[in-house]
Amino acid sequence: MINHDLPKDPTLDEIRLALAPLVARNAAFDGWNDVAVELAASELGIESDIAALSFKGDPMAMIDSWIDAVDRELADRLPEEKLNSLKIRDRVTTLLATRLEVMNPNRESLRRAMAIMAMPQNLVRSSKIGWRTADRMWRMAGDTSSDFNHYTKRAMLSAVYGSTLSVFINDESAEFSETRAFLDRRIENVMQFEKLKAQVRSRKDFIPSVSRFVGRLRYPA
Repeated sequence: MINHDLPKDPTLDEIRLALAPLVARNAAFDGWNDVAVELAASELGIESDIAALSFKGDPMAMIDSWIDAVDRELADRLPEEKLNSLKIRDRVTTLLATRLEVMNPNRESLRRAMAIMAMPQNLVRSSKIGWRTADRMWRMAGDTSSDFNHYTKRAMLSAVYGSTLSVFINDESAEFSETRAFLDRRIENVMQFEKLKAQVRSRKDFIPSVSRFVGRLRYPA
C-alpha cells in the first residue's frame, strides 16, 4: 500500500517516508540510486532537487526509509487488537509472514537491497536497521521486557528474519510454501530456546549462549 498524502509543507523526513515505497518499486529496474528517486518524485509530484536532498544519493538511506515504511505498513495491517487475540508464538509468526506479504511486490528490490546491506562498509548500519525492526515487531507482539530477555528476543528475531529473507528472495514455490515451512522451523527453534530459558532461570550459574544459538538460526544445519 502506498500513501500519497503529504502535508502542505512536509519535512524532509515526511518526504523520505512518502517516497520510500515508490523508490523501492523503481529500484527493481533502476537500482537503489538517484534514478529511482527521481522517478518516485515525479510520480508523487515532488521537485526532483528536494527529493534528491532527502536521500543525498545514499542507497542505504533509501533502503532504511523503505524498511521504515514497511514497519509502518505492518503496524497498520496488524493493529494491537488483532494481535492480542493470538498466542505469542502465533503473534510472531503472523508478524513475520505479514511482513513478507508487504515486501513481496518488491522482491527484486529486496534482493538488491540485501546485497547492498551485506557490503562490509554497511554492516554496522544494517545491523542497527535490523535491530530496530526486530524491536518494533516484539513491541507489536506485546513484549515489555527490559532485562536480559529484551536483548535475547531481539537478537533471535533478527536472526530468524534475516535467514528467512534469504530463503524468501529465491522461493519460487506456490504461495511461498518453502519460506513458510522454513519460518515455522525457525520459530520452533526460538520457542524451544525460550522454554529452555524458563526451565533453567533459577540456575544462576547458567547463562545461555545467545551468540551460538543465533548463529544456528542464521546458518541452520
